[in-house]
Amino acid sequence: MSVEARFEQTAIRTDLGAIFVSMELSRSVWLITSLSPGAGETMSKHSVRGGDVAGLLTRFAQLQEKARARTGQMFPIIAVQEAGLDGFWIHRVLESEGIESYVVDPASIAVSRRCRRAKTDKIDGEALVRTLLAYKRGEPRVCAMVRAPTPEEEDRRRLSRERKTLTAERVQHVNRIKGLLFAQGIGDYEPLHRDRRARLDALMTGDGRPLPVHLKAQIRRELDRFELLLEQIKAVEAERDALLVQADECAQLPALLVGLKGMGSEAAALLWAEGLFRTFRNRRQVAAYAGLAPTPWKSGAVDREQGVSKAGNPRLRTTMIQLAWLWLRHQPASALSLWFQERVRRNGGRLRKPMLVALARKLLVALWKYATAGVALEGAVITQA
Repeated sequence: MSVEARFEQTAIRTDLGAIFVSMELSRSVWLITSLSPGAGETMSKHSVRGGDVAGLLTRFAQLQEKARARTGQMFPIIAVQEAGLDGFWIHRVLESEGIESYVVDPASIAVSRRCRRAKTDKIDGEALVRTLLAYKRGEPRVCAMVRAPTPEEEDRRRLSRERKTLTAERVQHVNRIKGLLFAQGIGDYEPLHRDRRARLDALMTGDGRPLPVHLKAQIRRELDRFELLLEQIKAVEAERDALLVQADECAQLPALLVGLKGMGSEAAALLWAEGLFRTFRNRRQVAAYAGLAPTPWKSGAVDREQGVSKAGNPRLRTTMIQLAWLWLRHQPASALSLWFQERVRRNGGRLRKPMLVALARKLLVALWKYATAGVALEGAVITQA
């Protein structure tokens, strides 16, 4: 085989025969940057009113018509947008119209490292088009495309996220009530107890006075909102448990997770809805999705670790850190717990937190293997079948 023939086989394609479009989305304006065949290296800029899907599709049709007038051919549209507050509904609309659409992780796009780099929607739009071109040419690791979840998968994780929001609001109300009473010399009142109403009427300030009228009325209104939150949390938890039971009829993944000692319904639901429903090819992808992958810094004589990347799902990462502590408490005889204890002992009792993050990464990979391939966790105690 000649050198020219080998070069033709290995060379990266530059003519893909399509119109490449990037979309910079905002609430008011959508900026469309396009590169069409027959237009040289010139990128066109157009704007559409935010949320105007019909206008967006009309603009795409106009781009196709202009390319056909220049070249005599009809070219498909390949679109890309950044993952952000708009979610995936625009991506789903484009796919339903037969348009090849991609959603890219904005943090994976290379940018200038200058101290004061220029940043505008125009520059970002052109960078997205160049990134899409490189991705379609097959350049490795040019960016990270996001796999859009189905509407059912996206809706399923609302329960765990709503519960987290409600519990955070519950903490705020508890702290506010305790703060109001502490300013009056009362430090032993607990709003979470069931006798909170009766105790409120019997409270006396630190200097022997009954609670002021307006203060007591304010605390009662706080308790009204607090008790409403408690009812909403119970409703969300009941809906979550029903979803887990429904899932067990289709797949045994939630049941397997709940069966492990120390694994509650909330943790199992979050692991299932936020991470383990996806398909991963290897353990590195699992750790990277949770943001628990290590970040080395090696250059010349410099060789150090910067900690975990924190580039993945923050909810899954936080849950795994919490599960790592629970795993040490409820599964002390497991192989993972013994590994953690040995590493801490080897370090003289230091570096417990970095070792715990490493344990969280190992535990996530082990749970992934257990839930998807049935690989048992060595030494783990299972409380139910």
